[in-house]
Amino acid sequence: MSFLQEFDVVVSQGSGESRERALWYATDLLIVGRYTEDEIWMFGEIIGRLERDIETATRAKLAKRLARTDNAPFKVIDKLAFDDSIEVAGPVLRQSQRIDTRTLIANARSKSQNHLLAISKRKSLCEGLTDELVSRGNSEVVRSVAENHGAQFSDFGILHMIKRSESDSILFEQLGHRKDIPRHTFQQLIAKASDNAKKRLESERPEAAGQIRNLVTDVTGALHAKFGPASKDYFHAKRAVAKQHHRGNLNEKQIAEYAQSHEFEETTVGLALLCSLPVDVVERALLDKNRDIVLLLAKALAFSWETTMALLFLGAPVHRIMAHDLEAMKQKFAELSAEMSKGVLEAYRSRRQAVAADSENRRLPQLHAS
Repeated sequence: MSFLQEFDVVVSQGSGESRERALWYATDLLIVGRYTEDEIWMFGEIIGRLERDIETATRAKLAKRLARTDNAPFKVIDKLAFDDSIEVAGPVLRQSQRIDTRTLIANARSKSQNHLLAISKRKSLCEGLTDELVSRGNSEVVRSVAENHGAQFSDFGILHMIKRSESDSILFEQLGHRKDIPRHTFQQLIAKASDNAKKRLESERPEAAGQIRNLVTDVTGALHAKFGPASKDYFHAKRAVAKQHHRGNLNEKQIAEYAQSHEFEETTVGLALLCSLPVDVVERALLDKNRDIVLLLAKALAFSWETTMALLFLGAPVHRIMAHDLEAMKQKFAELSAEMSKGVLEAYRSRRQAVAADSENRRLPQLHAS
Protein backbone atom coordinates (compact mmCIF):
# COMPACT_ATOMS: atom_id res chain seq x y z
CA MET A 1 0.00 0.00 0.00
CA SER A 2 3.00 2.35 -0.52
CA PHE A 3 1.04 4.16 -3.23
CA LEU A 4 -1.11 5.64 -0.46
CA GLN A 5 1.90 7.76 0.51
CA GLU A 6 1.82 9.24 -2.99
CA PHE A 7 -1.79 10.27 -2.42
CA ASP A 8 -0.67 12.09 0.72
CA VAL A 9 1.62 14.22 -1.43
CA VAL A 10 -1.21 15.02 -3.84
CA VAL A 11 -3.48 15.94 -0.96
CA SER A 12 -0.97 18.29 0.60
CA GLN A 13 0.66 19.77 -2.51
CA GLY A 14 -1.52 19.06 -5.54
CA SER A 15 -3.81 21.42 -7.45
CA GLY A 16 -7.59 21.06 -7.43
CA GLU A 17 -7.46 19.25 -10.77
CA SER A 18 -4.79 16.80 -9.64
CA ARG A 19 -6.68 16.16 -6.38
CA GLU A 20 -9.82 15.26 -8.33
CA ARG A 21 -7.88 12.90 -10.64
CA ALA A 22 -6.36 11.26 -7.56
CA LEU A 23 -9.81 10.96 -6.01
CA TRP A 24 -11.16 8.97 -8.96
CA TYR A 25 -8.02 6.88 -9.18
CA ALA A 26 -8.26 5.94 -5.50
CA THR A 27 -11.99 5.26 -5.86
CA ASP A 28 -11.44 3.00 -8.87
CA LEU A 29 -8.75 1.05 -7.03
CA LEU A 30 -11.02 0.64 -4.04
CA ILE A 31 -14.04 -0.56 -6.02
CA VAL A 32 -12.25 -3.19 -8.13
CA GLY A 33 -9.93 -4.57 -5.48
CA ARG A 34 -10.22 -6.99 -2.59
CA TYR A 35 -9.14 -5.47 0.70
CA THR A 36 -9.32 -6.03 4.41
CA GLU A 37 -11.36 -3.67 6.56
CA ASP A 38 -8.12 -2.05 7.73
CA GLU A 39 -7.09 -1.38 4.15
CA ILE A 40 -10.56 -0.04 3.31
CA TRP A 41 -10.22 2.29 6.32
CA MET A 42 -6.91 3.59 4.90
CA PHE A 43 -8.60 4.24 1.56
CA GLY A 44 -11.31 6.05 3.45
CA GLU A 45 -8.79 8.36 5.10
CA ILE A 46 -7.28 9.25 1.71
CA ILE A 47 -10.63 9.66 -0.09
CA GLY A 48 -11.94 11.70 2.81
CA ARG A 49 -9.05 14.14 2.49
CA LEU A 50 -9.24 14.27 -1.31
CA GLU A 51 -12.99 15.02 -1.38
CA ARG A 52 -12.73 18.03 0.94
CA ASP A 53 -13.89 21.28 -0.62
CA ILE A 54 -14.92 19.61 -3.90
CA GLU A 55 -18.06 20.74 -5.69
CA THR A 56 -21.48 19.23 -5.04
CA ALA A 57 -21.58 17.57 -8.47
CA THR A 58 -18.31 15.76 -7.75
CA ARG A 59 -19.50 14.65 -4.30
CA ALA A 60 -22.72 13.38 -5.91
CA LYS A 61 -20.69 11.37 -8.45
CA LEU A 62 -18.59 9.92 -5.63
CA ALA A 63 -21.72 9.01 -3.68
CA LYS A 64 -23.22 7.17 -6.66
CA ARG A 65 -20.05 5.12 -7.13
CA LEU A 66 -19.56 4.23 -3.46
CA ALA A 67 -23.25 3.52 -2.82
CA ARG A 68 -23.05 0.36 -4.91
CA THR A 69 -19.82 -1.15 -3.56
CA ASP A 70 -19.19 -3.37 -0.55
CA ASN A 71 -15.76 -1.73 -0.19
CA ALA A 72 -17.11 1.70 0.72
CA PRO A 73 -15.34 3.14 3.79
CA PHE A 74 -17.76 3.60 6.68
CA LYS A 75 -16.53 7.08 7.56
CA VAL A 76 -16.89 8.37 4.00
CA ILE A 77 -20.31 6.78 3.55
CA ASP A 78 -21.61 8.30 6.79
CA LYS A 79 -20.35 11.75 5.78
CA LEU A 80 -22.01 11.51 2.37
CA ALA A 81 -25.27 10.31 3.93
CA PHE A 82 -25.48 13.44 6.09
CA ASP A 83 -24.64 15.84 3.25
CA ASP A 84 -27.28 18.59 3.05
CA SER A 85 -27.52 18.06 -0.72
CA ILE A 86 -29.91 15.22 -1.52
CA GLU A 87 -28.01 14.68 -4.82
CA VAL A 88 -25.10 13.59 -2.63
CA ALA A 89 -26.91 11.87 0.23
CA GLY A 90 -29.67 10.24 -1.82
CA PRO A 91 -27.74 7.40 -3.54
CA VAL A 92 -26.08 6.38 -0.27
CA LEU A 93 -29.33 6.46 1.73
CA ARG A 94 -31.18 4.47 -0.94
CA GLN A 95 -28.58 1.84 -1.79
CA SER A 96 -25.53 1.54 0.44
CA GLN A 97 -25.28 -1.60 2.55
CA ARG A 98 -22.34 -0.04 4.42
CA ILE A 99 -24.55 2.26 6.46
CA ASP A 100 -25.99 0.78 9.65
CA THR A 101 -29.46 1.09 11.14
CA ARG A 102 -28.38 3.38 13.96
CA THR A 103 -26.94 5.86 11.46
CA LEU A 104 -30.05 5.69 9.29
CA ILE A 105 -32.28 6.38 12.29
CA ALA A 106 -30.10 9.34 13.31
CA ASN A 107 -30.35 10.62 9.74
CA ALA A 108 -34.14 10.25 9.71
CA ARG A 109 -34.38 12.19 12.96
CA SER A 110 -32.29 15.15 11.84
CA LYS A 111 -32.27 15.60 8.06
CA SER A 112 -34.74 16.83 5.45
CA GLN A 113 -37.88 15.20 4.08
CA ASN A 114 -35.92 14.38 0.91
CA HIS A 115 -33.45 12.41 3.04
CA LEU A 116 -36.34 10.53 4.66
CA LEU A 117 -37.83 9.80 1.24
CA ALA A 118 -34.52 8.35 0.05
CA ILE A 119 -34.32 6.11 3.14
CA SER A 120 -37.89 4.93 2.56
CA LYS A 121 -36.83 3.44 -0.79
CA ARG A 122 -34.23 1.05 0.64
CA LYS A 123 -34.73 -2.65 -0.13
CA SER A 124 -35.49 -3.39 3.50
CA LEU A 125 -36.54 -1.26 6.48
CA CYS A 126 -36.55 -2.53 10.07
CA GLU A 127 -39.31 -1.66 12.54
CA GLY A 128 -37.28 0.99 14.36
CA LEU A 129 -36.55 2.79 11.11
CA THR A 130 -40.13 2.70 9.84
CA ASP A 131 -41.28 4.09 13.21
CA GLU A 132 -39.13 7.16 12.59
CA LEU A 133 -40.19 7.52 8.96
CA VAL A 134 -43.94 7.31 9.54
CA SER A 135 -43.89 9.59 12.59
CA ARG A 136 -41.64 12.33 11.15
CA GLY A 137 -42.15 11.94 7.41
CA ASN A 138 -44.57 13.92 5.26
CA SER A 139 -47.31 12.26 3.22
CA GLU A 140 -44.95 11.43 0.34
CA VAL A 141 -42.56 9.67 2.73
CA VAL A 142 -45.30 7.69 4.49
CA ARG A 143 -46.84 6.61 1.19
CA SER A 144 -43.40 5.47 0.01
CA VAL A 145 -42.96 3.40 3.19
CA ALA A 146 -46.42 1.85 2.71
CA GLU A 147 -45.44 0.84 -0.84
CA ASN A 148 -42.12 -0.70 0.24
CA HIS A 149 -42.60 -4.48 0.42
CA GLY A 150 -39.34 -4.80 2.34
CA ALA A 151 -40.60 -2.59 5.17
CA GLN A 152 -41.38 -4.15 8.54
CA PHE A 153 -43.78 -2.47 10.96
CA SER A 154 -44.18 -2.39 14.72
CA ASP A 155 -47.67 -2.06 16.21
CA PHE A 156 -46.89 1.64 16.68
CA GLY A 157 -45.92 2.01 13.02
CA ILE A 158 -49.07 0.31 11.72
CA LEU A 159 -51.41 2.26 13.99
CA HIS A 160 -49.67 5.54 13.18
CA MET A 161 -50.09 4.93 9.46
CA ILE A 162 -53.73 3.95 9.95
CA LYS A 163 -54.29 7.19 11.83
CA ARG A 164 -52.71 9.19 9.02
CA SER A 165 -54.68 7.31 6.37
CA GLU A 166 -57.93 8.73 7.78
CA SER A 167 -57.20 11.93 5.85
CA ASP A 168 -55.15 10.40 3.01
CA SER A 169 -57.11 8.27 0.55
CA ILE A 170 -53.96 7.25 -1.38
CA LEU A 171 -52.28 5.99 1.79
CA PHE A 172 -55.51 4.21 2.75
CA GLU A 173 -55.50 2.28 -0.52
CA GLN A 174 -51.78 1.46 -0.22
CA LEU A 175 -52.32 0.05 3.27
CA GLY A 176 -55.23 -1.96 1.93
CA HIS A 177 -52.93 -3.82 -0.42
CA ARG A 178 -50.43 -4.82 2.29
CA LYS A 179 -50.80 -8.41 3.44
CA ASP A 180 -48.77 -7.94 6.63
CA ILE A 181 -51.38 -5.80 8.38
CA PRO A 182 -53.35 -8.02 10.79
CA ARG A 183 -56.88 -8.73 9.63
CA HIS A 184 -58.54 -7.30 12.74
CA THR A 185 -56.44 -4.14 12.59
CA PHE A 186 -57.37 -3.65 8.95
CA GLN A 187 -61.03 -4.12 9.72
CA GLN A 188 -60.75 -1.37 12.31
CA LEU A 189 -59.20 0.76 9.56
CA ILE A 190 -62.15 0.12 7.25
CA ALA A 191 -64.67 0.72 10.04
CA LYS A 192 -62.97 3.98 10.97
CA ALA A 193 -62.87 5.11 7.38
CA SER A 194 -66.57 4.34 6.90
CA ASP A 195 -67.46 6.16 10.15
CA ASN A 196 -65.58 9.24 8.99
CA ALA A 197 -67.19 9.08 5.57
CA LYS A 198 -70.65 8.80 7.13
CA LYS A 199 -70.06 11.78 9.42
CA ARG A 200 -68.79 13.95 6.57
CA LEU A 201 -71.69 13.06 4.30
CA GLU A 202 -74.33 13.49 6.99
CA SER A 203 -72.96 16.92 7.90
CA GLU A 204 -73.19 17.93 4.24
CA ARG A 205 -76.60 16.33 3.58
CA PRO A 206 -78.51 15.85 6.87
CA GLU A 207 -81.78 15.29 4.99
CA ALA A 208 -80.41 12.05 3.46
CA ALA A 209 -79.08 10.38 6.60
CA GLY A 210 -80.78 7.03 5.94
CA GLN A 211 -79.54 6.79 2.38
CA ILE A 212 -76.05 7.75 3.50
CA ARG A 213 -75.94 4.94 6.07
CA ASN A 214 -76.89 2.42 3.39
CA LEU A 215 -74.32 3.87 1.01
CA VAL A 216 -71.54 3.67 3.58
CA THR A 217 -72.51 0.07 4.39
CA ASP A 218 -72.24 -0.81 0.69
CA VAL A 219 -68.91 0.98 0.36
CA THR A 220 -67.54 -0.73 3.47
CA GLY A 221 -68.52 -4.12 2.03
CA ALA A 222 -66.80 -3.23 -1.22
CA LEU A 223 -63.65 -2.24 0.66
CA HIS A 224 -63.64 -5.55 2.50
CA ALA A 225 -64.02 -7.37 -0.83
CA LYS A 226 -61.27 -5.35 -2.51
CA PHE A 227 -58.72 -5.04 0.26
CA GLY A 228 -59.57 -7.62 2.89
CA PRO A 229 -56.39 -9.52 3.82
CA ALA A 230 -56.17 -13.13 2.70
CA SER A 231 -57.82 -15.65 5.01
CA LYS A 232 -54.70 -17.81 5.35
CA ASP A 233 -54.25 -16.57 8.95
CA TYR A 234 -57.70 -17.87 9.78
CA PHE A 235 -57.02 -21.09 7.92
CA HIS A 236 -53.98 -21.82 10.09
CA ALA A 237 -55.77 -20.66 13.23
CA LYS A 238 -58.75 -22.92 12.54
CA ARG A 239 -56.53 -25.92 12.03
CA ALA A 240 -54.49 -25.30 15.20
CA VAL A 241 -57.43 -24.41 17.44
CA ALA A 242 -59.62 -27.24 16.11
CA LYS A 243 -56.84 -29.65 17.06
CA GLN A 244 -56.89 -28.27 20.62
CA HIS A 245 -60.68 -28.57 20.67
CA HIS A 246 -60.54 -32.18 19.47
CA ARG A 247 -58.09 -33.04 22.25
CA GLY A 248 -60.29 -31.42 24.87
CA ASN A 249 -57.78 -28.65 25.57
CA LEU A 250 -59.86 -25.74 24.34
CA ASN A 251 -61.06 -24.04 27.52
CA GLU A 252 -61.07 -20.70 29.31
CA LYS A 253 -57.37 -20.92 30.12
CA GLN A 254 -56.48 -21.45 26.46
CA ILE A 255 -58.74 -18.60 25.33
CA ALA A 256 -57.14 -16.30 27.91
CA GLU A 257 -53.66 -17.21 26.68
CA TYR A 258 -54.66 -16.47 23.07
CA ALA A 259 -56.19 -13.12 24.03
CA GLN A 260 -53.32 -12.02 26.26
CA SER A 261 -50.85 -12.87 23.48
CA HIS A 262 -52.90 -10.76 21.03
CA GLU A 263 -53.54 -13.84 18.87
CA PHE A 264 -56.75 -12.45 17.41
CA GLU A 265 -57.54 -15.17 14.89
CA GLU A 266 -56.95 -18.01 17.40
CA THR A 267 -59.08 -16.27 20.01
CA THR A 268 -61.88 -15.70 17.51
CA VAL A 269 -61.88 -19.29 16.28
CA GLY A 270 -61.70 -20.63 19.83
CA LEU A 271 -64.68 -18.58 20.98
CA ALA A 272 -66.63 -19.56 17.87
CA LEU A 273 -66.08 -23.26 18.64
CA LEU A 274 -67.00 -22.90 22.31
CA CYS A 275 -70.12 -20.85 21.52
CA SER A 276 -71.10 -22.84 18.40
CA LEU A 277 -71.22 -19.61 16.40
CA PRO A 278 -69.80 -18.65 13.00
CA VAL A 279 -66.34 -17.12 13.11
CA ASP A 280 -67.48 -13.90 11.41
CA VAL A 281 -70.12 -13.33 14.10
CA VAL A 282 -67.56 -13.64 16.90
CA GLU A 283 -65.09 -11.48 14.99
CA ARG A 284 -67.63 -8.66 14.66
CA ALA A 285 -68.53 -8.97 18.34
CA LEU A 286 -64.90 -8.59 19.42
CA LEU A 287 -64.39 -5.52 17.22
CA ASP A 288 -67.74 -3.85 17.84
CA LYS A 289 -67.73 -0.57 19.76
CA ASN A 290 -70.64 -1.93 21.78
CA ARG A 291 -68.91 -4.42 24.08
CA ASP A 292 -72.15 -5.92 25.46
CA ILE A 293 -71.96 -8.94 23.14
CA VAL A 294 -68.48 -9.85 24.38
CA LEU A 295 -69.69 -9.54 27.99
CA LEU A 296 -72.68 -11.76 27.21
CA LEU A 297 -70.59 -14.44 25.47
CA ALA A 298 -68.08 -14.51 28.30
CA LYS A 299 -70.82 -14.77 30.92
CA ALA A 300 -72.56 -17.55 28.97
CA LEU A 301 -69.26 -19.48 28.93
CA ALA A 302 -68.79 -18.84 32.69
CA PHE A 303 -65.51 -17.01 32.08
CA SER A 304 -63.86 -15.03 34.86
CA TRP A 305 -63.61 -11.24 34.73
CA GLU A 306 -59.85 -11.54 34.07
CA THR A 307 -60.44 -13.57 30.91
CA THR A 308 -63.29 -11.30 29.85
CA MET A 309 -61.06 -8.28 30.33
CA ALA A 310 -58.42 -9.87 28.08
CA LEU A 311 -61.07 -10.28 25.37
CA LEU A 312 -62.15 -6.66 25.72
CA PHE A 313 -58.60 -5.36 25.43
CA LEU A 314 -57.93 -7.63 22.44
CA GLY A 315 -60.72 -6.09 20.38
CA ALA A 316 -60.19 -2.50 21.55
CA PRO A 317 -58.43 0.02 19.27
CA VAL A 318 -54.69 0.02 20.11
CA HIS A 319 -55.61 -2.56 22.82
CA ARG A 320 -56.47 0.28 25.20
CA ILE A 321 -59.59 1.05 27.25
CA MET A 322 -60.15 4.07 29.47
CA ALA A 323 -60.19 3.21 33.19
CA HIS A 324 -63.73 4.51 33.81
CA ASP A 325 -65.05 2.61 30.76
CA LEU A 326 -63.41 -0.60 31.97
CA GLU A 327 -64.93 -0.15 35.44
CA ALA A 328 -68.38 0.31 33.90
CA MET A 329 -67.93 -2.89 31.87
CA LYS A 330 -66.85 -4.76 34.99
CA GLN A 331 -69.97 -3.63 36.79
CA LYS A 332 -72.19 -4.63 33.88
CA PHE A 333 -70.47 -8.03 33.66
CA ALA A 334 -71.08 -8.63 37.39
CA GLU A 335 -74.77 -7.80 37.02
CA LEU A 336 -75.28 -10.11 34.01
CA SER A 337 -77.16 -13.33 34.73
CA ALA A 338 -75.39 -16.48 33.55
CA GLU A 339 -78.70 -18.20 32.82
CA MET A 340 -80.03 -15.22 30.90
CA SER A 341 -76.79 -15.00 28.89
CA LYS A 342 -76.98 -18.70 28.00
CA GLY A 343 -80.61 -18.25 27.00
CA VAL A 344 -79.82 -15.30 24.72
CA LEU A 345 -76.99 -17.23 23.11
CA GLU A 346 -79.18 -20.29 22.55
CA ALA A 347 -81.99 -18.16 21.12
CA TYR A 348 -79.56 -16.47 18.73
CA ARG A 349 -78.19 -19.84 17.56
CA SER A 350 -81.72 -21.15 16.98
CA ARG A 351 -82.68 -18.04 15.04
CA ARG A 352 -79.62 -18.30 12.79
CA GLN A 353 -80.32 -21.98 12.12
CA ALA A 354 -83.93 -21.19 11.24
CA VAL A 355 -82.91 -18.39 8.87
CA ALA A 356 -80.31 -20.65 7.25
CA ALA A 357 -82.84 -23.46 6.81
CA ASP A 358 -85.39 -21.07 5.32
CA SER A 359 -82.78 -19.71 2.93
CA GLU A 360 -81.83 -23.22 1.86
CA ASN A 361 -85.48 -24.18 1.27
CA ARG A 362 -85.95 -21.17 -0.96
CA ARG A 363 -83.07 -22.30 -3.13
CA LEU A 364 -84.55 -25.82 -3.52
CA PRO A 365 -87.12 -26.46 -6.25
CA GLN A 366 -90.61 -26.52 -4.76
CA LEU A 367 -92.90 -29.54 -5.40
CA HIS A 368 -96.60 -28.67 -5.80
CA ALA A 369 -99.46 -31.15 -5.79
CA SER A 370 -101.19 -31.40 -9.12
